[in-house]
Amino acid sequence: MAAIELILAPEAEEDIAAAYGWYEDRRWGLGEDFLSAIDAALESIRRRPDMHATIEDGYRRALLRRFPYGVFYEQLKGTITIYGVLHTSLDPAKWHHRMP
Repeated sequence: MAAIELILAPEAEEDIAAAYGWYEDRRWGLGEDFLSAIDAALESIRRRPDMHATIEDGYRRALLRRFPYGVFYEQLKGTITIYGVLHTSLDPAKWHHRMP
């Protein structure tokens, strides 16, 4: 089986950095816990991209454990692109405008 390439859009990287900072400001080490949850979600997406909920037109969302965030992504051929890592209480238009 060929390796699947995982691409983080710059906006997704910014989302992760902002959330990390927010959690780390609340309690030392909580940001690291958030990053561990992100790593677990990305590995889950890489291993089984079709297992997460389809939210619209082939775009999917994987939910983080312990944190109220979703990882929004699309799989095309051998590539998975992560478009956003967003709080689940945000207006859906926030992630929707990021999709190509």
